[in-house]
Amino acid sequence: MRSYRQYCQLARGLDVVGDRWVLLIVRELLPGPRRYGELLDGLPGIATNLLAERLRTMEANGLVTRDGDRYALTERGDGLRAVLRAIGQWAAPLMGPQEPDEVFRSHWIEYPMTARFPGEDRSRPDLTIEVRSGERPMTVHSADGRVRVEPGPAAAPDLVLTGPPDAAIGLLTHRLTLEEAKARGLAVTGDPRPLRRLRPNAAAAAAREGDRR
Repeated sequence: MRSYRQYCQLARGLDVVGDRWVLLIVRELLPGPRRYGELLDGLPGIATNLLAERLRTMEANGLVTRDGDRYALTERGDGLRAVLRAIGQWAAPLMGPQEPDEVFRSHWIEYPMTARFPGEDRSRPDLTIEVRSGERPMTVHSADGRVRVEPGPAAAPDLVLTGPPDAAIGLLTHRLTLEEAKARGLAVTGDPRPLRRLRPNAAAAAAREGDRR
């Protein structure tokens, strides 16, 4: 990528992370180190030579380190976590129905969930939800006021959602009602009523509103 050649923090930041795929590579590495093949699988549509080029550039820019065929974020690379969360929050209204040519990976569910439910809010219910969308199940835990997402099935889920990712994510983030999600093909096992008490962090929402004023 050619430099913007502007003495501006935003421009200089974009010189480093503005190339196509860079932030999505960061997305794939945020949970932990990944092998090259795992990165390819998590980035459908990227050519293998382009991924190799991006990784070399990111390593040169101090965003990733390499140990054999495993790549990991540096401390500076992990600092982009808040950037990706902010982009996810901003982009949430864009998440309408999944288009026929759009692919999905199960672990991507973490990003709308952490963007929608950041931080701690003790009013949230203790709830375990298994989501069966994509190539493997994922588990959403709401416990002690915090929401986290883990790979794999739940041992004893309170709720199981099976079906298209746009329907499952829409229901979890309250963009869709239960009836609308079911109309999109979502099967719901268990009592969905506690989902109504799974709400965004009130303090964080107030802070964002204050920043806009």
